[in-house]
Amino acid sequence: MKGLLLRLSALDADAATAVRVIAHFEALLGGALDPVALTRSTAGLAGCAAGLELPDGRTVRFAPDGAALTGAPGRVSGRVDLEPAGRVWLERPGVPGPFDELVLEWMAIAARVLAGRPRPARTPRAADPALVELVLSGREAVEDRARALRLLGLEPGTPLRVIAVAVDKGADTGAGAGTDAGVEAVALLGRGALRGTVRVARVGSLGAVLVQRRGGAAGGDDACGGEGACGGEGACGGRGAPGSAPDGTGTGTASPAAELRAAMRERTRDRSTARGPAPGTRVGVGSGADPLDAHTSWAQARSALRFAVAGAPQEAVADHDELGPLALLADIPVERLRAQADVRRLGRLGDPVHGERGGSATGQARPGGELLAALAAFCRTGSLRQAAAELHLHHSSVAARLAHVERETGWRLRDPQDRFRAQLALYALRLAGNGDG
Repeated sequence: MKGLLLRLSALDADAATAVRVIAHFEALLGGALDPVALTRSTAGLAGCAAGLELPDGRTVRFAPDGAALTGAPGRVSGRVDLEPAGRVWLERPGVPGPFDELVLEWMAIAARVLAGRPRPARTPRAADPALVELVLSGREAVEDRARALRLLGLEPGTPLRVIAVAVDKGADTGAGAGTDAGVEAVALLGRGALRGTVRVARVGSLGAVLVQRRGGAAGGDDACGGEGACGGEGACGGRGAPGSAPDGTGTGTASPAAELRAAMRERTRDRSTARGPAPGTRVGVGSGADPLDAHTSWAQARSALRFAVAGAPQEAVADHDELGPLALLADIPVERLRAQADVRRLGRLGDPVHGERGGSATGQARPGGELLAALAAFCRTGSLRQAAAELHLHHSSVAARLAHVERETGWRLRDPQDRFRAQLALYALRLAGNGDG
């Protein structure tokens, strides 16, 4: 934890603060917890008055300097209600702080523990990288891997999935330039984006995320809470995400891809407050596996990562289960992919200096990356208007870009065979550019 905090402090102040909040409450929950200690420490952490009302009616309030407060609360800037009764709150003058929501979420978790209610396991914990590497290794003894799983708070008998997170070097990350993949994994998941028990660590150049859901049966209620993996938006219809094993063995625990895409969309909306994902972030999701065979899911996650391209969440998160037989393309040597004629054509189109001849009313050249984005959206949706809606463009702009692609390649994208060829070439181009992930 200390090592991760040092990297977070150097690379991403917001992510560092989020981890410090989590670490603060983890420490409280691991010790002798009482209402006074919880409320006083929360007030000091938040820098404003904090209050706690337990279901039995006990109420305490403290100022940020540790002094007990009496009387009615002042201006309540944020609160979380407890069930069946009680609440926690912050009293901050002016607008709520950027991390008040996270502080209140964790204060409520601790308050539920005080009230004797079970603690929900939905927030990730920064894990010891050495233990995570041991779990992901296929060479270590089974006994050592089982022990590492238990030390991480995971169950050797419950299926898990492994997720790989990368931040592309050279991406235009602005203030977040040089963001560490482990930091980005914590920042992406630090607000309970995934259900279940989640452990995050940096392994090599990647962020590694272990996700385990109790009950592990494919597509079961525990996997998505019966509400849809996307938090109620309907991506999985309340039936479990795509990729669930139909035989109910549990080795195909519902994929978190929809949840990850929803988290990326949510954090993209936070860019105005500098909490959005690094622009170069890509995510690969492995299949469900026995925890003692986690190296298999890890290999699949890294393979899926090569299919991901930074940008729209639908493209930035690649799920090995969703790829199906397309995942076999990753077995083709990179040199052969780069030499293929269609891949070379798309590579030239994707050149940052490549412009659309006559494609702009102003005569200005558009970057080639926008051509590939339009092509990818159209191949995925099969609809000009749906592609335009996804790219937040007018459909005529997308049509002009696709026409330019057709002129350069000779394809007719309304033809299903040419569209399939274009989709394969796009995947091959990503594999060639992403190397081994």
